Amino acid sequence: MNKSLVFIFITVLVDVIGIAIIIPVIPDIIKGLTGEGISEAATYGGLLAGSYALMQFLFSPVLGELSDRYGRRPILLISLLGLGIDYIFFAFAPTVIWLFVGRFIAGIFGASFSVANAYIADISTKENKAKNFGLIGVAFGVGFMIGPVIGGLLGKFGTEVPFLFSAGLTLLNFMFGLFFIPESLPKEKRRKVNFKKMIPFVSIGALSKHKYLFGLIIAFILANLAGQVMPSTWSYFTMENYGWEELDVGISLGVVGLLVGIVQGGLIGWVVKKYGNKKVILAGFTLWTIGMILFSFAYNQWLLFAFLPTYILGGIAGPTLQGVISNQVPENEQGNLQGALTSMNSLTSIIGPLIFSFTFTYFTKDEAPTYFPGAAFALGAVILIVATLIAYFSIINKKL
Repeated sequence: MNKSLVFIFITVLVDVIGIAIIIPVIPDIIKGLTGEGISEAATYGGLLAGSYALMQFLFSPVLGELSDRYGRRPILLISLLGLGIDYIFFAFAPTVIWLFVGRFIAGIFGASFSVANAYIADISTKENKAKNFGLIGVAFGVGFMIGPVIGGLLGKFGTEVPFLFSAGLTLLNFMFGLFFIPESLPKEKRRKVNFKKMIPFVSIGALSKHKYLFGLIIAFILANLAGQVMPSTWSYFTMENYGWEELDVGISLGVVGLLVGIVQGGLIGWVVKKYGNKKVILAGFTLWTIGMILFSFAYNQWLLFAFLPTYILGGIAGPTLQGVISNQVPENEQGNLQGALTSMNSLTSIIGPLIFSFTFTYFTKDEAPTYFPGAAFALGAVILIVATLIAYFSIINKKL
């Protein structure tokens, strides 16, 4: 792996750690600041996640468009510096209101995912794009493996300690990128800023002109919406269903992250080469859906772990689908493409935490019509079924 890919991997990894590190400790932080129970705390958690995603939704196409004009490197460095400063701010937030302020700031600078994806598109061939996009999946997997564990362990020393740790990692990566990482987009391939494309829905609308693209993008967005059930409700679901504490949540997410890293880092390139994009996408969506259904009825923790492999194997679909979409777009529009995709994913990160956390609260509160802690996962499975059908009809007669 060359140093540019290492930098992008670490950049995304640090961003994900910053998101994941809060997952085990946020329920107790919210309960401590509000005096509410675990069911009600889930609603606050959904609103916090939504505020972060709202800023990503608004700023992802902005950063993506700017990176098509000025290059990927300066935008990534600015984002890393801003995130590092924000983690320090968040560490000392004294009230729930300040938690929201911190999430807004983090969302703005965390919108660098789109630029990271564009950087990978710049330095990849069509043949290895799915494999290299899989590195983003590995970074997510590793980030969600070590982030929650760090949050669970360091949180024992104070809720501010995990955030200071993330600040240090982010600023170190900023220094690494500043001194060692080259630009990936040559000046001759840059273009003028199109300010209309900085508007999220205009950006995604412009992409619909490309052949085969619109249906695939819709499937991609719906799959990411369903995927929001894990970060939105996992802590609350396991604490409510199995009586877990922060460290238990952190370890469980560490197992999830490890499996994601193995599948997306070591399996995607092989299965795409052996079976082709079409079969990998459809098989991945199917496995992911089955995993969601199984999670919703996992009445003890051992069943939850037993069902994990099916759910995780579904992760072969996302990077493969993203690679197929990327291959339909010219090089000088990759920043706009990845900005649009990240922006749409951020929209799902606004909607997802709200619908899934409210679903969890509704089916676990005292006056719930039916006590069903796994309801959010069942809803995620329904969304995935729709995504699978759209993907099927979008690619079944197409050569990918």
